[in-house]
Amino acid sequence: MRIKRTTPRSGISRRTRLIAVSTGLVAAAAIAVPSANASDVTTFSANQLNKAGDAVLKADIPGTAWAVDAKTNRVVVTVDSTVSQAEIAEIKEQAGANSGAITVKRTPGKFNKLIQGGDAIYASSWRCSLGFNVQSSSGTQYFLTAGHCTDGAGTWYSNSSRTTAIGSTAGSSFPGNDYGIVRYTGSVSRPGTANGVDIVRAATPAVGTTVIRDGSTTGTHSGRVTALNATVNYGGGDIVSGLIQTTVCAEPGDSGGPLYGSNGTAYGLTSGGSGNCSSGGTTFFQPVTEALSAYGVSVY
Repeated sequence: MRIKRTTPRSGISRRTRLIAVSTGLVAAAAIAVPSANASDVTTFSANQLNKAGDAVLKADIPGTAWAVDAKTNRVVVTVDSTVSQAEIAEIKEQAGANSGAITVKRTPGKFNKLIQGGDAIYASSWRCSLGFNVQSSSGTQYFLTAGHCTDGAGTWYSNSSRTTAIGSTAGSSFPGNDYGIVRYTGSVSRPGTANGVDIVRAATPAVGTTVIRDGSTTGTHSGRVTALNATVNYGGGDIVSGLIQTTVCAEPGDSGGPLYGSNGTAYGLTSGGSGNCSSGGTTFFQPVTEALSAYGVSVY
């Protein structure tokens, strides 16, 4: 999920109607679906799993997210509260002979992009969260955040009254990916930490890894990684792939915030999800290693 950026109540546009999504430790309820044929296939090839995933993408149902679960050898499709039984049937129909490779699970709330490490940063009309401070080989300093935050944004500020400028967007990638980079221009402090944890490296977490997330709306929360290389359809053509799926809760304004380990390893940038920090849900993160490589920068 991608965490929705917050916006003023007036003048709300499509991009600002992003609903915060969070993940908690609430288990998703499985939805029973008819088997593809009388004799269920229990082992699927990589090609069949890829075709099943492609079928979910082709069905183009907003509120769906999917990833391969290596333990069950299935494509697990997580659907939010807006997805109907008819739409689930449409996904299975699109998969055809490979429908048996799909397992459908429900999660509370609605998938949305979440906007607001963990410190609040303000664009012209919305708030997101700072992800990680980074620098180039020449020593130029930047910070990373979500691409749906930097998309259309120019100058960034450190206060809600937007009087203290800290930098300008230098790159943005969304949809497809969900990362952006801002070059510092102000004199604000730029420590290489996330909630006091010194960030010393970046990596991709394994499924089951315990992770921590910071955000300017909900602060610090932890959970675990449930899938890698997940794809999420936020609706309106906003489809993002290659994401880290977790059980960490998040809400609007947490978008762009850091996902990391207690050992100082940077993992991701908050993208979006469903639910909130009271009821739970499912959240998604852009892998930070991809953003670091794209912009030729490193954590410090």
